[in-house]
Amino acid sequence: MVCDRCVRVVMEELERLGLKARRVVLGEAVIESGAGLDMKAIRAGLRDSGFDLLEGKTARVIEKVKRLIIELIHSGKVRGMKVNLSVYLSQATSKDYHTLSSLFSSVESVTIERFFILQRIERAKELMIYDELSLGEIAYQLGYSSTSHLSNQFKQTTGLSPRAFKRARQQERRALDAVQRA
Repeated sequence: MVCDRCVRVVMEELERLGLKARRVVLGEAVIESGAGLDMKAIRAGLRDSGFDLLEGKTARVIEKVKRLIIELIHSGKVRGMKVNLSVYLSQATSKDYHTLSSLFSSVESVTIERFFILQRIERAKELMIYDELSLGEIAYQLGYSSTSHLSNQFKQTTGLSPRAFKRARQQERRALDAVQRA
């Protein structure tokens, strides 16, 4: 789950299955225990809504890394970070970054750094479409050192300059959970 709508959909699906969720937050749902907990039905219901049930420790760690990156970018905290991404993720997960990186890459087929760049660029696209901020303000909000750094990374990732992207507004955006494999 990577957004508030995802949380709502998961909560509704659990309710549809007759389950009472004690807590549903990004990447995690805590269900009240009791008889009748049918994991096959939960898995199928979530899959029908576009989600997977993460039961293994590795899957939970990877989901936490994704959630931390997305929250970092969308909260605007990325611009004021005093530590680099690897230190931030290591501290937030209490895991060695090398271990996190190896796990993430082996399961997601993309590095953490690439996932981070793709998420930042997708957020930049969103902000450009809203057309409320200048490119400099977007670069600042997303923690880029300069407008040219954002522009270069944007062009490398999308094949378009930010200006060309804005002119071609029909450019399709992808859902955040589909961004990781570009």
